[in-house]
Amino acid sequence: MTDGMESKEVPVTDGAESEGVTVTNGAESGGVTGGVEPPGTAVTSGVEPPGPAVTGGAEPPGPAVTGGVERPGTAVTDRADAVPARVAAAEHVVKEFVSGFGIAVPRGATTRSAEDVAVAAGGLTPPLVVKAYGPGLVHKSEAGAVRLGLGSPVEAARAAAEIRAALVGSGVAVEGYLVEEQAPPGVEVIVGAVRDPSFGPVLLVGLGGVWTEVLRDTALRLCPITEDDARRMLSELRGAALLDGFRGSPAVDRDALVKVLLAVGGPGGVVESLGEGFTEFELNPVICTPEGAVAVDARLLGPADVTPRERAEAPAPQDFDRLFAPRGVAVVGASTKRPNFGNMFLGFYRAAGYAGRLVAVHPTADAIDGVPCVPSLEGADVDYALVAVPAERCPDVVREARGIPFVQVMSGGFRETGAARLEDELLAAAHDAGVRLLGPNCMGVYSPAGGQTFIGGRPGRPGRIALISQSGGLAGEVIKVGEHRGLAFSKVATVGNSADVGPAELLRHFAADDDTSVIGLYLEDPRDGRALFDALRAVSKPVVALVGGRSAQGRRAAASHTGAMVGDARVWEALGKQAGLPLVTAQDDLIGALDLLDLHAGRQVPVSPDVLVIGPSGGASVLAADALDRAGLRLGPLPDVDLGLPVGAVPGNPLEIPVGPRGKPDLVGQVVTAVQREADRPYPDVIAHVNVQSFFTFGDSADPLLAYARGVGELQRELTGTRVTLVLRNAEYAPPGVEDELRVIARAAGVPTYRSVEAAATAVAVAKVRDQRRRA
Repeated sequence: MTDGMESKEVPVTDGAESEGVTVTNGAESGGVTGGVEPPGTAVTSGVEPPGPAVTGGAEPPGPAVTGGVERPGTAVTDRADAVPARVAAAEHVVKEFVSGFGIAVPRGATTRSAEDVAVAAGGLTPPLVVKAYGPGLVHKSEAGAVRLGLGSPVEAARAAAEIRAALVGSGVAVEGYLVEEQAPPGVEVIVGAVRDPSFGPVLLVGLGGVWTEVLRDTALRLCPITEDDARRMLSELRGAALLDGFRGSPAVDRDALVKVLLAVGGPGGVVESLGEGFTEFELNPVICTPEGAVAVDARLLGPADVTPRERAEAPAPQDFDRLFAPRGVAVVGASTKRPNFGNMFLGFYRAAGYAGRLVAVHPTADAIDGVPCVPSLEGADVDYALVAVPAERCPDVVREARGIPFVQVMSGGFRETGAARLEDELLAAAHDAGVRLLGPNCMGVYSPAGGQTFIGGRPGRPGRIALISQSGGLAGEVIKVGEHRGLAFSKVATVGNSADVGPAELLRHFAADDDTSVIGLYLEDPRDGRALFDALRAVSKPVVALVGGRSAQGRRAAASHTGAMVGDARVWEALGKQAGLPLVTAQDDLIGALDLLDLHAGRQVPVSPDVLVIGPSGGASVLAADALDRAGLRLGPLPDVDLGLPVGAVPGNPLEIPVGPRGKPDLVGQVVTAVQREADRPYPDVIAHVNVQSFFTFGDSADPLLAYARGVGELQRELTGTRVTLVLRNAEYAPPGVEDELRVIARAAGVPTYRSVEAAATAVAVAKVRDQRRRA
């Protein structure tokens, strides 16, 4: 919605609203009051007396308004299942609604006529504020529909007349006027919520009021939030010091602001009460003072149409055993004349030594590439079918798959290219056949222990790392590169567009899988983000995610400031904080994090951001400190005791020691052991870095370097309560094969290796997120 787009007020159900004055609730008097109707209605029995209404008739917070009137932000209809039209509820109606949740708003009154403003303001205490409302007046300040600091009811009426003249002259319709007591100055805060199409309601808080978009100092969480979420959101703001008093100004009542956040985004709050009846909600500004927090402006926008992705209850746990260890596999799409993807997959299964029943589906051929053929999927007698035919043929192929538990459609050309209806038809075909669908637009499944593959060559050794990926190509790279570095995978599933089986369901499966201890995710659009959020909060195993498109997708135009600032990147960051999900930004970091989590799985370390960095002197130590700072890690100080450091060592953190071809290979172990013994709080993580190049510039053999790696490995064996990480800087300088040998030595002791301190810091930071989750 734009500022000029027409919007509707919440309609009145018992006749046209009178031309008289309607008194709006003052939060100080508590709740919806006396003669004031519940939120979304207008008084129709004549002019109400100005001033605060008599308390006593408040609607309880949360429940829908009775008598046929919907909550503010939806259109009234006699049909319970009707789709409400998009509306922008009038400010006074929204304030009346939120006051029922304990949110303080200024005392005020409304009237249809500018001439009646003086009467409406008669019982209010100046200074006063006058605002016009009507269709198109979403951003009233920008439209010139607000006047502040009015000293009397007469001055307020004069201001209303000026507003009317200016707006009518600009072609803007005015339906009425809200006159209120002006709140005292304080720290201005925005509290808003927007409905993300995948993750549902997202709460935002930020400093700046009308300057929020300029300052962009905001924090987000998925709803519903907890009190701890609310307090953490405030602490994340760059300008949080303003809330605590700055340059002589008093501290605001943080508890009152926390209550506002919970009233909006907490369990049973405004957002939960509105349900599907809103797209954007905003209190801006909320003025915070030592005495409390008052919402002086409020906006509620309903959806243009209610077409959310239907969110069914979480499906019953699916037995995916036959997906990852099928007794039979059928490949649809292989050709007898021209090799294609189907032929390629037949070759993959043969190269992998698949021991089950392998068939190709072809209407006339007896065999393709040495693999026997069946005419269709009907009666193929397999557990898994891989479909590699043109997109328009896929629904018919899937309809033939009745009796096959899992069908994977690798073909593209569906929703990702704009062909959403074809994808819907494909999903319907899967439902009709009673099969579970993976994809479309993906590659396949990989399980060394179960014979599944979608990559060439012999499978790697079975391991304990699982991966769920919406990109088949990236999943293949993670497997190949990871296995080259020594990683081993239990199960990998590519899900593409996730039309049926999605990341959330597979995550729940891996969470209960005895063969899996660490889980990686590559996601772009999880389709049901809320289900993923719930699954992430429930899983106890380490999970790390790489999310594609965070900087480019999901930014949509919005009529409120909140909607304009909530983009996919911010939502993922909020999800990560609430679910304890570490997010990485590159494929190599995903592999590195999985490596560290796997090698150190089950190792219990103290929960602390501290890291000890140890290695040769020079600028590398300074750069290492910078890298750790960027990763959010802390170089905790060394114990203030004599550590017996060797000649040439420079005490501090990073701790500089002589490391090279003529150095003692066990020196790192001796020094770190001494530090950990003397430390009041032993370091949870130690990053040992070495300049590989120096061993071959000042030496002529790899033996001293290999001995150094063995010394680091021995250190890890001795320090069972510490995670040790090895950084092989300038490893490309080593002769061929040396780097691989170093990795093998380190891995045998449970030590992951990296080529840069930056990569190691990222992996260690991921592990520390999981530490915090474990403590919580």
